[in-house]
Amino acid sequence: MDQLFRVAVCLLVSSDDGGKESAMKKYLVTLTAAERDQLNAMISAGKASAKRLAHARILLKADQSDAGPAWPDEAIADAVEVSTDTVARVRQRFVEQGLEAALIRKRQDKPSRERIVDGAAEATLIAVACSDPPDGRAAWTLTMLADKLVELEVVETVSRETVRRVLKKTRSSRI
Repeated sequence: MDQLFRVAVCLLVSSDDGGKESAMKKYLVTLTAAERDQLNAMISAGKASAKRLAHARILLKADQSDAGPAWPDEAIADAVEVSTDTVARVRQRFVEQGLEAALIRKRQDKPSRERIVDGAAEATLIAVACSDPPDGRAAWTLTMLADKLVELEVVETVSRETVRRVLKKTRSSRI
């Protein structure tokens, strides 16, 4: 219920560009007493990551409630030694997603590189590695396993290093 009241977006009008007025969205941070105490305790303990502590300082300085200092973004950025864009993003995440989301690092929407061997391919790889090796061989080699995955059309291409990492991750006795 408290989250509904936080989605208060106000339009600020500035006339610093030659008389033209432009509207800029700004997310207002209003902390409750409990949230303020939690952030102060986190900062005084100093046991969290540097990024988490910086975000906590940003929220405390941006607090628009009666007990908060309500600093402008530029002053916050100078005090916490971050960019004004970081201050704006922390404000926005606090208003839209809450306190915990504003303190932690945002998860990537899409990974920078897609996984070559997903869950199904990994299961197939383990099954092949645990099966009997080809005739004339005492054990599977990493290159033979990579070639077998391509032959079975599980993946288009895969390197022996990727096969090694997957097998190492599974704690298999095969590698």
